[in-house]
Amino acid sequence: MVRAEIITIGDEILYGQILDTNTQWISLELDKLGIKTVRKSSVGDQKAEIVQILTEAQQRADVVFITGGLGPTKDDLTKKILAEFFSCSLAYHPEALQDVTEFFAKRGRELSDINRDQALLPTKCTFIPNKQGTAPAMWFNEHETIWVSMPGVPFEMKAIMETEVLPRLVKYFKLPVIVHQVVKTVGIGESYLSDLIQDWELQLPEHIKLAYLPSLGIVKLRLTGFGDSAERLHAQISSEYEKVMPLIKSYVFGYEKDELADMVGKLLVSQQATLAVAESCTGGYLAHQFTQHAGCSSYFLGGVLAYANDVKINQLGVSSDILSQDGAVSDTCAIAMASGARQLTGSTFALATTGIAGPDGGTEEKPVGTIWIALAHPTGVIARKLTMGGTRIQNIHLTSLTAINLLRRFLLNELAE
Repeated sequence: MVRAEIITIGDEILYGQILDTNTQWISLELDKLGIKTVRKSSVGDQKAEIVQILTEAQQRADVVFITGGLGPTKDDLTKKILAEFFSCSLAYHPEALQDVTEFFAKRGRELSDINRDQALLPTKCTFIPNKQGTAPAMWFNEHETIWVSMPGVPFEMKAIMETEVLPRLVKYFKLPVIVHQVVKTVGIGESYLSDLIQDWELQLPEHIKLAYLPSLGIVKLRLTGFGDSAERLHAQISSEYEKVMPLIKSYVFGYEKDELADMVGKLLVSQQATLAVAESCTGGYLAHQFTQHAGCSSYFLGGVLAYANDVKINQLGVSSDILSQDGAVSDTCAIAMASGARQLTGSTFALATTGIAGPDGGTEEKPVGTIWIALAHPTGVIARKLTMGGTRIQNIHLTSLTAINLLRRFLLNELAE
């Protein structure tokens, strides 16, 4: 196994002023090659701290990736530190100087001394061109480790990795084959899912590992295979998923990068059906789950954000008697909202949400987290009571996912009315 470490340099990352997306992207690309990332580190613009992290990295990694600190200003220290670390000097590199000169000439700008110094590189490095900017990347083979130093600007770094660095890594290292396949589930917690499939998990081949990747409302199952043939591993992993699918089929909504609302949208399209929403406690978040995906106009008609009771009455036709007798947080109100949205828009289906997302507004009878959802369909309405225990944002998110999953299961004929 080839081990990699990724180091990001810059005070702005530690201060939280810039979000570090580089390490995630690099890790994903390395994983495709079978290179295992063993450590990710961020360090500020202080020489002693940078030297310390470099010293530590060479003890545990076969290849070290460094991003940041290659700009023309005085706080950009990476080149100077690398030159000292590898016991060499800085000198103008002919190709780097030509690239930076042409970069400014094409833009009709004068090449200043500070920008010319972008071509100053450690003499022990292999020059790697940067077609998107002025700071070249550098490749070192020192201390029994490969070192790759790149600009921190994401689009520059990605271009360098794709065109120069990744192909070099493939040639340099004898790499294993690692294959991942992800199945996404909804409507079941991680522990319940684990109990459900434990016998299958215990019988997995030694070279195929299972990981549970939970997020709010969604649990991903990732099988990772290790071997010498990607084609064979894909087939073996698919075979393992086929074995467990009878146990989890009702919870599975997609694979890899599939999103729940988008998959439900495709089900609606396949059935030539349309959808509308009536939202109170979710405040438009439910509609957003659908409208964030391209192509939603083929099935999503619209909705009503009925936060106030007057809007529920005037726009959705909710009876004032329901609100006075049962309250807005009730099955009768949710049913009336869903029915009203379906009638108003002419949609095939309508989803409704009403409840107390928190952190205030709860009572002894209806505490925070008490929420009703409803699904209106051509022959009736289904209502479900939810009891949430999270923060306001968590309750809104989980309510939306649960409502969408209710529709998914109905479309798949997995629900009894």
